[in-house]
Amino acid sequence: MPDCTRRELLAGCLGAALAPLRALAAAAKPVRIRAVDMFDIRLPVSKVEAEAGVQFHYPVVRISTDAGVTGYSFAGHGPRSLAPVRELLVGKDLFAVERHLRDGLGRWGGVEHALWDAIGKIANQPVYKLLGGSKSSVKPYLTCVWKGNPDQSHVPYKAQAEMAVRIRKAGFKGMKIRAWRPNPTDDADACGEIRAAVGPDFAIMFDRTAHAVETAGQKVWDYDTGLKVARALEKHGAYWLEEPYARDDYGSPARLAAEVGIPITGGEGYLGIQPFRECLLNRTYDILQPEGRGSGGILTCRKVAIMAEAFHVPCILHGSMGLMVAGWIQASLAIGAEWQELALITPPLMPEEQWAPGLHVLRNGQVFTIRDGELLAPESPGLGLDVDEEKLGKYRV
Repeated sequence: MPDCTRRELLAGCLGAALAPLRALAAAAKPVRIRAVDMFDIRLPVSKVEAEAGVQFHYPVVRISTDAGVTGYSFAGHGPRSLAPVRELLVGKDLFAVERHLRDGLGRWGGVEHALWDAIGKIANQPVYKLLGGSKSSVKPYLTCVWKGNPDQSHVPYKAQAEMAVRIRKAGFKGMKIRAWRPNPTDDADACGEIRAAVGPDFAIMFDRTAHAVETAGQKVWDYDTGLKVARALEKHGAYWLEEPYARDDYGSPARLAAEVGIPITGGEGYLGIQPFRECLLNRTYDILQPEGRGSGGILTCRKVAIMAEAFHVPCILHGSMGLMVAGWIQASLAIGAEWQELALITPPLMPEEQWAPGLHVLRNGQVFTIRDGELLAPESPGLGLDVDEEKLGKYRV
């Protein structure tokens, strides 16, 4: 930059120095969204595989751009969402994700994943790197839900312990089960049997998810019941207790967290950043758990994590499974999360068995790489999935 006075600098010297950059910016045209499509695919499985719980159905989002780049997500939404999503996005700037969120895209977080897939492909970078992430892997834990009664009261403690041993032997470092049994402390007893089987260095998480329990016909715990269960779980070395009370109750989880030693976690049911702000101001949870799709998408999860960092509260995303989890992994790597939930696992299946049908729509025949109990960061651009468009058409419903 040439020598000049401060007045000259303000008058034009800086402008002249920046002229080449402005010229480049003027020449860079926005990438426009040409089309949005949302549809289901059903992959070929046997009746036995379907009954066992393998994942063969996905709601697909496909974003086409005028740059010839297509973004995909397998975490889509129902057909009724297609018309409003098209109205919101078609003809708009692909890169204006913040504007799209302000205009309501957060209601369709799976669509936002597809936007990031296209953006990453244009930038030739994985999404997590575009958002500042630098981790090379994240620990997955498996959330196991047995077929049958949702409260899992029909599942013997021994069966849960045997599945935990199988998971540990496969190299995974954690497992989550429901705390839904009608007698609240029964799940703590299950924790004791699991702990005896796997030893001290394996994380055992418990998910109450009071909202889901209430939907299933059970009552939300009162405070004393939650305290009783949390103390019993703590005795057996549980890793955390998730959403023990109603989602709009910001005070009871905070009180419980102050009284027990295990972390109290939650947040999967919140849309946007404001409910998480309330959690942080009220010290509601020891760990925030934004939902990779339901909370608004990848960028919203990143925002929640940045906000939580100011309160020294970690974020660990609520999870998904198979091709869907591609966006969740990018968000977890971007925020530097310790864990990534893989859910829901149907015992005795393991993750690779459960998501195997999804390989039919990928050119490279690979979903994600798990090594030594770690999910490795995808290095392919976008969400990291090499989608075969011809196969999507073949299996489209």
